[in-house]
Amino acid sequence: MLVVLTMGNHVADPMADIKGLAQAALQWPARILFPPVCAGCRRQVSQPGVLCGDCWPKLQLLERPWCPVMGTPFTYDMGEGFLSAEAIADPPPFERARAAAAYSGVARQMVQALKYSDRTDLAPWMAGWMARAGTELLAEADAIVPVPLHWKRFFRRQFNQSAELGRALAAQSGLRFLPQAVRRVKMTRRQVGLERHEREENVRSAFQVPPGAEIEIAGRRVLVVDDVYTTGATVRAVAKILKRKGANAVDVLTFARVLPGDFRADESETI
Repeated sequence: MLVVLTMGNHVADPMADIKGLAQAALQWPARILFPPVCAGCRRQVSQPGVLCGDCWPKLQLLERPWCPVMGTPFTYDMGEGFLSAEAIADPPPFERARAAAAYSGVARQMVQALKYSDRTDLAPWMAGWMARAGTELLAEADAIVPVPLHWKRFFRRQFNQSAELGRALAAQSGLRFLPQAVRRVKMTRRQVGLERHEREENVRSAFQVPPGAEIEIAGRRVLVVDDVYTTGATVRAVAKILKRKGANAVDVLTFARVLPGDFRADESETI
């Protein structure tokens, strides 16, 4: 017989409390053996996915007001619909781009830890910040497509950091995740060390939409996910092929972004 206690307007279920205590007890061994660490410096913290007091001020989250197309922040509100010089001078093939943080400090450390140190455990927490920055994009998207790696590079690395972020975003948003919708068919050079025009040439004709995937994107609004937006050469190339193959619209969401004026040829980008 289940006993239900009434407390004011709330009904307390003893079984729910017991289950909660049991789950907490099961988690204790893992918390002891693998204590949660700061996503930036790996100091021990109270819960997974948070930054310590020293790292939090070093994370520069991007906030409004920003260019409605490029997502680059303005120093003050320029009025609704005001576009950045970049959006006017070089209109992108995608509709909107957003990023969670500036590619510096802790954000840069997290990107490099995910990409080069196999810290795939960071992906869900990074995706949470991306979802905050790209709320409107996720609300209107039909599917999420990560920027792909060439199969040879994927074989060496064993995972695609953009796909890890995209998978986490899909799980959090309920959107369809289409990791095979775009393939990288050209083994490009690493983007690190390349100037802007060299990056664009490097990814020219590098991507294809397989015939079987065209039906998945035709007439749909696709959200392209990547870890870092540097010059935009990679996501521009992906957006072009998606629209050429029938996508109705393409938006771009990244965890970090190199802000205009901050670009250096040694900045890393998805390769």
